[in-house]
Amino acid sequence: ITSEAGKVIAFTGRTLSTDEKAGPKYLNSPETAIYSKSRVLFNLDRARQSVRELDYAILVEGQMDCISVFAAGFRNVIASSGTAFTESQARLLARYSKRILVNFNPDTAGAAAAERSLALLVAEDFRIKVLTLEAGYDPDLYIRKRGKEGYAAALKSAPDYFDYLMERARAQFRVQTAEGKVQAVNFLLPHLQRVHNNIQRDELATNMAQKLGIDSALLRQELKHAVSTRAGSIKAAAEPQTSEAEKILVRILTSRDDQALSAQVNDVLSAEALHEGLASESLLHSLLGSNGAADPMDLELNESDRRLLASILMNETQEELSSQLAERALHALRRQRLERQQRALKAQIAEAERKQDSANLARLMQEKLALDRALLEGKKEGR
Repeated sequence: ITSEAGKVIAFTGRTLSTDEKAGPKYLNSPETAIYSKSRVLFNLDRARQSVRELDYAILVEGQMDCISVFAAGFRNVIASSGTAFTESQARLLARYSKRILVNFNPDTAGAAAAERSLALLVAEDFRIKVLTLEAGYDPDLYIRKRGKEGYAAALKSAPDYFDYLMERARAQFRVQTAEGKVQAVNFLLPHLQRVHNNIQRDELATNMAQKLGIDSALLRQELKHAVSTRAGSIKAAAEPQTSEAEKILVRILTSRDDQALSAQVNDVLSAEALHEGLASESLLHSLLGSNGAADPMDLELNESDRRLLASILMNETQEELSSQLAERALHALRRQRLERQQRALKAQIAEAERKQDSANLARLMQEKLALDRALLEGKKEGR
């Protein structure tokens, strides 16, 4: 292990055994006055010139990963020696570049170290990309199996940090639902809070709002409140509102007075999946197929759906059920779905413009024109 200037300050070894009982994977010299693991970046003495020339560093977790990547010709690689990045290491790297591509191992320990490192790097105003190799591959194994060309392609495709976070949010939460959007925002807010630059933070919030299909002004407002109060989340207590159209369809599906109408609505909802993404999605899904044949309160519902069903059925000031009322409610849900698709399409268009993907942009603009026409026609028909 050498200093930034290339002087030997410590030694490190790696076990050849795969047995976890064999002890730690790496063993370093004890810390001394000249060697502290948290203040040293492995291979920086050899990588610093390339880091400066290329204006970015590849950060891996272990020394063997670093040696393999360096030997494959990627001269701007450094390692954090198996620990999360520290402020001292960030200041050291910042002398050469404030751009970094993080490629930690996909195991649990590596993921935890990456999370801590990324949080600190955002706070230190680094521009970050994140490379996540397929399961089971660390950088060393990936290069041995796929070659340097495969690793170079993986590096090129690595997303920006906040795009990586957005994909994680989409994977973890059902962002097509109101509850999922709240969960996604609560996941993303702490990361956005760490961005010091107000303009960059506002731009990121706008981009994320577009991708989630929510009002960007609302997300910026929540972010401003979170930053000023140091809050890490928004209140989920503001449960998504159930529309009048949804309530009408719930009443029809639970009605025993007009089973023909109930069956008709059941068929339309099932065929068009109009209930997906609604506040009442879970309840409507449970009711589909019941067709008014049983007491709806006897259905196996979660507590939230049971409360919602009871509040709808106990409301006495409601219009009499009819085929006209059902059609009006279905039209309303079709319009809501088109509006959700329109918001999602706007986010895709903004992303294509950012990437200057002209071919994809042309296709998306055609889709938007068709969607705009469908919305206009729906309004003319009273939808």
